[in-house]
Amino acid sequence: MIFLTRRSTFSASHYYWNDGWTAEENERVFGRCANRNGHGHNYTLEVTVAGNPDSVTGFVVDLKWLKDVIEREVLAAFDHRHLNLEVPEFAEGKLIPTSENIAIAAWKRMAPTFASAVKGAGSVQLSRVRVYETPEIFAEYRGGV
Repeated sequence: MIFLTRRSTFSASHYYWNDGWTAEENERVFGRCANRNGHGHNYTLEVTVAGNPDSVTGFVVDLKWLKDVIEREVLAAFDHRHLNLEVPEFAEGKLIPTSENIAIAAWKRMAPTFASAVKGAGSVQLSRVRVYETPEIFAEYRGGV
């Protein structure tokens, strides 16, 4: 089995806020990140797929196909958006847009496409989604939650 990773970037803003808490509790737990005006990041998204190379092309997956999936399912929804206000997974306080929850949301957006995809001799599987909020901080999701 070969693991292949494609990296993309997107810019988005967000804030951390739990609607079930008081403003004081949100500020105590989340600090400056609780500012309801939000703040932005230049995120890096890594999508790793797993599969066996095709005997004719040598590819695990068509790279153009993978790029299109990432752009259509994740970047179109997240790039240049205020995650708390514009992305359904996070709007109206559904989920706090942490790196962890962004990684899970990206996985869930792409998973149906991978579940039905067959590339070459075998099927390609979504293996890992990694979201870097900064160069020093990332969250990784491998499915199952």
